[in-house]
Amino acid sequence: MLHHKGKVIIVGAGIAGLSAAYYLLKDGWEVCLLEKGDGTNNCSYGNAGMIVPSHFTPLAAPGIVAQGLKWMLNSKSPFYIRPSLNVSLIDWGLKFLRHANEKHVQRNAEAIRDLNGYSSRLYDDLAAEEGFDFELRQNGILMLYQTKAVQQEEMELAAAAQQLGLHTEVLGPDGVQALEPDLKINALGGVWYACDGILYPPKLMQQLTHYLLTCGVEIRYHTEVSGFRLSGNRITEVITSKGNYRADEMVIAGGAALPKLVSGLQLKLPLMPGKGYSFMHEPEGATAMKHGALLLEARVAVTPMNHQIRFSGTMELGPANDRIYKNRVKGIVESIPRYFPELKVSYPDDIWFGYRPCPPDGLPYLGRTRQYQNLSIAGGGGMMGLSLGPAFGKTIADLLSGTPAATAITGFSPDRFY
Repeated sequence: MLHHKGKVIIVGAGIAGLSAAYYLLKDGWEVCLLEKGDGTNNCSYGNAGMIVPSHFTPLAAPGIVAQGLKWMLNSKSPFYIRPSLNVSLIDWGLKFLRHANEKHVQRNAEAIRDLNGYSSRLYDDLAAEEGFDFELRQNGILMLYQTKAVQQEEMELAAAAQQLGLHTEVLGPDGVQALEPDLKINALGGVWYACDGILYPPKLMQQLTHYLLTCGVEIRYHTEVSGFRLSGNRITEVITSKGNYRADEMVIAGGAALPKLVSGLQLKLPLMPGKGYSFMHEPEGATAMKHGALLLEARVAVTPMNHQIRFSGTMELGPANDRIYKNRVKGIVESIPRYFPELKVSYPDDIWFGYRPCPPDGLPYLGRTRQYQNLSIAGGGGMMGLSLGPAFGKTIADLLSGTPAATAITGFSPDRFY
């Protein structure tokens, strides 16, 4: 393949990094990916596999603060901030509070919707390429509720979604059941977001990786970035555990490790790792689920994939650690029979956890930085990381090639916290 534009180093081989490599390669760049792990256990593998144009409200939405304070006292709850006198957590919390208002949500809803919608179309294109089959189902996601209060909230959200041009349908118990004929559902009703979709993340990641390697992209695993060499306002070299790397352009797509990666660069990219858990369940008999679903009161995502069902949930904010808090997983397990009375799910043997990169205003970091003329950031997708992956990658490729981004990204600027 001809490389006529120069060399790009991408730090991080999650969905954002792999997508950036994919589109940069197609644009004629020479690409090298640096990944601190072996590439098989980042957030892009264990997540809920959802493509969500429906998620147009940032994490810092109104009401989440009051709800979060109630939940914080309950270790089984879906949203939990582990109390800690960590300076960056306190700083994050103050910024989060400042953005948890209606105005912030309304100001950014269209940009988030557009980026997610664009990403969804890029997934369609990718799935049509030879060698790609990652179980993409663009058949919508069901938001299920069991209480009047949540029903009220969801109907308001569905109305806002319709005003944003998203296809939604509010359903009663029978309408919900009609969409899932093979699985008994216990719900007061639900909203079907026809604009959403699901896929099987491990297949997507493996196929993207295979494609890149076949096309001559260099992927260096077990290569941890410890710093950068600078010359004026350019980054000339990436310093790693396996030697130094030079390139014309640098892209940092390091997920929850973003703050650590840029710590020597004087960039302000506040971010907290939001731990989430997931596990696979093998249904007995022919319990074939057709759509992804969110169990709203429990904040649990349910995704049919690979002839199984993946349950994922919880948002536990605080400094990262390797512990599995059993109560958090129990919270997920105990919620399942309330919505699916026929599913027999016991506490899983195999529990996956990962960290969502959560900026305090719920918006991603996407674009070039002011301080360095050859540094771009693609990360901070929070709960939408997989959904936004291709849009992150294509936008980065466009920016590096001097093409305007396909959607409005000024609100996602990595420089916004100065």
